[in-house]
Amino acid sequence: MNLDDFSDLIERPDGGVRRDAEERRERLIVPPGALGRLDELGEWLSTAQQAAPVRPVEQPRVVLFAGDHGVAELDVSGRAASTAHELVRATLDGSTPLAVLARRFSVPVRIVDAGLNCDPELLPEAVVRTRVRRGSGRIDVEDALTAEEAEAAVRLGIAVADEEADSGTDLVVLGDLSVGGTTAAATLIAALCGTDASVVTGRGGAGIDDLAWMRKCAVIRDALRRARPVLGDQLALLATVGGADLAAMTGFLLQCAVRRLPVVLDGVVGAAAALVGQRAAFRAPDWWLAGQLSGEPAQAKALDRMALNPLLDHGVIVGEGCGALLALPFVQAAAALAAELPEREPEPAEGGADEEKDEPTD
Repeated sequence: MNLDDFSDLIERPDGGVRRDAEERRERLIVPPGALGRLDELGEWLSTAQQAAPVRPVEQPRVVLFAGDHGVAELDVSGRAASTAHELVRATLDGSTPLAVLARRFSVPVRIVDAGLNCDPELLPEAVVRTRVRRGSGRIDVEDALTAEEAEAAVRLGIAVADEEADSGTDLVVLGDLSVGGTTAAATLIAALCGTDASVVTGRGGAGIDDLAWMRKCAVIRDALRRARPVLGDQLALLATVGGADLAAMTGFLLQCAVRRLPVVLDGVVGAAAALVGQRAAFRAPDWWLAGQLSGEPAQAKALDRMALNPLLDHGVIVGEGCGALLALPFVQAAAALAAELPEREPEPAEGGADEEKDEPTD
């Protein structure tokens, strides 16, 4: 597999549709610019859907990729190593912020086990049947995946994207359920942006103290040394310092762009997968939105590199797709306004009023 092949498969959204959407926006009763980013978002949705006026977003879905990362053993996360399955169980039980919001917004949630480190019996078969391997390797001293596992994870993401597109999903909210995932994500972003470990090291969704931050920074520094020799090969990079969940998310994002299925990104893990995807196919980010700014420095750097401007900045750091799901009503509002606002009545031609007086009335 060569991820560069996606460059030939992904097209930019139709520029003609965007022009039609812009012209329609000029005719609406609300002056252009009065709705702020909602105008821009409505035009983006039109081009993604290839429809003007835009269609309402009626079948969104949350897709969460789950995995454990070996670096969590070094106490670089606010959660204990190999406990991502607890996040999965809590989400399934409806007791996480993401689950509460999804229930409130009536959005179904799909969880994909790419690399959890737990007994399969702890979770439903529908979740664990997709697992590529049990946990990812410690990226500071060993590869996260073998080459075969990295390819299998990417293909898993591609298959999930096809299933969502075929089932009628019209917008995906993408998130992750991982422990140690922000460390691997920051490493990927630092490698692709050519920055130092200290520039990209954040404190994760669960929060860590200063000592843990220093350990995390050291891990990313060591992992970067292992990443640099394989920067020219995206699949090898994912195998070396990524993880099963990150590789699956990369394949998912790329195939969503192929299938013209728009995606709202959440935090730093999704941003890292997107950045790898952009390196493979430069047109792919045209099909993605940044839902929120998570406060992770690596996420901000990745979004800047992809020229993606987050929709929200509310200080939500919990992760798990929560911030991106909060952006969904904003996206749906943009679609509704672009589709349902009436157009201005055309101004009558000179002398038109006199001509109307002479016409018979019913």
